[in-house]
Amino acid sequence: MAVEDKQISYRIYLVAFGIFLMACAVVFKITKIQWVEGEHYRKLAKEKSVKNFVIPANKGNIYSADGSLLATSIPNYTVRFDAVAPKSEDFKKNVKALSDSLSVMLGKPSSYYHAELRKAKANNNRYLLLARDLSYTEYMRLKSFPLFNLGAYKGGLITEQKTVREHPIGKIAERTIGYERILPNGELDGKGIEWSFRKYLNGKDGKILKQKIAKGQWKPIRDVNEVDPQDGYDVISTIDVYIQDIAHHALLKQLQDYGADHGCVVVMETQTGNVKAISNLGKAEDGSYYETVNYAITESHEPGSTFKLVDLIALLDDNKVDTSKVYDTNGGIITYYGRKVRDSHEGGYGKISLARGFEVSSNTVMVQAVYENYKNNPKEFVDRIDAMGLNKPLGLPFKGEGKPFIPQPGENTWSGIALPWMAYGYGVSVTPLQTLTLYNAIANNGKMVKPKFVSEIKEWNKVIKKYNTEVINPKICSDQTIKKLKAILGNVVKRGTASKLYSKDFSMAGKTGTAAANYGSNGGADKYYISSFAGFFPVENPKYSCIVVVHKPNTSNNNYYGADVAGPVFKRIAQKIFTDAPSTNEIKSLNKKVLKQEKAYQDYYSMISSNKKTLPNLKGMPGMDAVALLENMKIKVKVIGAGKVKKQSIQPGESLEKIKSITLELS
Repeated sequence: MAVEDKQISYRIYLVAFGIFLMACAVVFKITKIQWVEGEHYRKLAKEKSVKNFVIPANKGNIYSADGSLLATSIPNYTVRFDAVAPKSEDFKKNVKALSDSLSVMLGKPSSYYHAELRKAKANNNRYLLLARDLSYTEYMRLKSFPLFNLGAYKGGLITEQKTVREHPIGKIAERTIGYERILPNGELDGKGIEWSFRKYLNGKDGKILKQKIAKGQWKPIRDVNEVDPQDGYDVISTIDVYIQDIAHHALLKQLQDYGADHGCVVVMETQTGNVKAISNLGKAEDGSYYETVNYAITESHEPGSTFKLVDLIALLDDNKVDTSKVYDTNGGIITYYGRKVRDSHEGGYGKISLARGFEVSSNTVMVQAVYENYKNNPKEFVDRIDAMGLNKPLGLPFKGEGKPFIPQPGENTWSGIALPWMAYGYGVSVTPLQTLTLYNAIANNGKMVKPKFVSEIKEWNKVIKKYNTEVINPKICSDQTIKKLKAILGNVVKRGTASKLYSKDFSMAGKTGTAAANYGSNGGADKYYISSFAGFFPVENPKYSCIVVVHKPNTSNNNYYGADVAGPVFKRIAQKIFTDAPSTNEIKSLNKKVLKQEKAYQDYYSMISSNKKTLPNLKGMPGMDAVALLENMKIKVKVIGAGKVKKQSIQPGESLEKIKSITLELS
């Protein structure tokens, strides 16, 4: 019996010792968790229940040269209701009035909202959806409703904000304005001004602290942000909306009339290089046209006869021949290394001068002139092209600029036919904008300037960065050569291939081009034409240069030449710019007072002279006056739309001391 008692005692001691060890382990683990790993677990718990969310900054706006909005960021709001947050007495007191307000604003019956809000309160719903896609003005209005005006914590209002990019002028110049987007793999991508100038347009994102209230659902902890977002800078483009509209619709009409595959048009200010209009239209499967590819910048192709301007510049400036030199067109066909060069006019033009050969776009004349004078030293001719900068990209701020191709003597791409083929625009490749830059240099008395799409970066009225005109080549040829070229290019319109475009009302100069493309593919079955016209206007004092290029016009009626397809677009642009200009008739009684204007001025003066402590009622005031008034009050203004003030985000009578910024909706 004693032995058994002793064994039991041993077992009890053993169990007790085991329990003691387990207790020690528990104490050790608790101590370790609390003092060693505690910070890690507390941090982990906090991260799972409270974390910072990014508040995307508003992008800066993109404006046209005349102040029109081309792209702007519009805040877009989704609002929800946390039924647990408000106290019961606050909820009961305000739920009916809140339902009425929601009904007036959102359209559904008050009874609907009353039932939904009460159901959410009864079920402790912390994420009841109330409305999506609210504007800033609508959001500010909703924020002032009963219950919600107690704040996010006491009122239960949950706000989710996102930014939407809009183009107020629609699809016009959409490809040049561009975009920025996130690809499915998470990488950033974009095109045009939006992408190239994103470091200025994109502001700095803010942060807001949110608490997890349910699976996948978060609500702000407090009304204020941890870090407020900073808006991006505004980009002022060189685009003129009036000229852009003319160019877009002139090109669109011609593409539709000829059933063309795609085309582009660019209008550039001669002295500055400012691109005033650029339109790139491609044909969709349904036959409509839209901006899809920036052909003017990215598409490098054989230019055809517009390249003949290079021939004249080289021949005249190198003193090889004069414009009066006579050439025999040989019945419209000449042969080099077994390859035929043909004139578009069957039978040729007989014996004509170099100048006349350019005017009628004779391939045989221009090829003979170049080949005879440079065959023994083709590098001299090619060096002239390279010196003009046509052998390298323009260095535009946009990605995807097309690469030109100029064959170089001594390289694998050079052959016996390279020189004669270059003389009439084949075997070389340039972009439409490169060709325009060359023609613009002639209009600009020999100074070649780089095309410019953005003039400055601004923060409100403060200039952050200014883009000056960049000179590529200060003088591409002599003044004497320039004078002759202007006269010949003018004669192309007066009596040459573009004579159908001539108008006694306004002068134009330029060169037609009709290039065959894919002529060696599938035995010639896939051949199509590229019709173009490049030039400037008015001839006497060129203000604008312009190029029009149309790919694959319908050839069924044998009417696919540059003068017929591209030329009318050029003429329409020149005609609209100069004939639709405001009247310059003398204005009489200039100092006569207009009662309506006097009253408007007095009202404005009275408003800025008084009422300096509270926000005035701006409704009905012209937008420019309202902005000037508010900026004088040291208030930052965001404007949506154009015209007169329709709505203001902060109601009249609010103390100016509390206001830092305001949004005005104009109509």
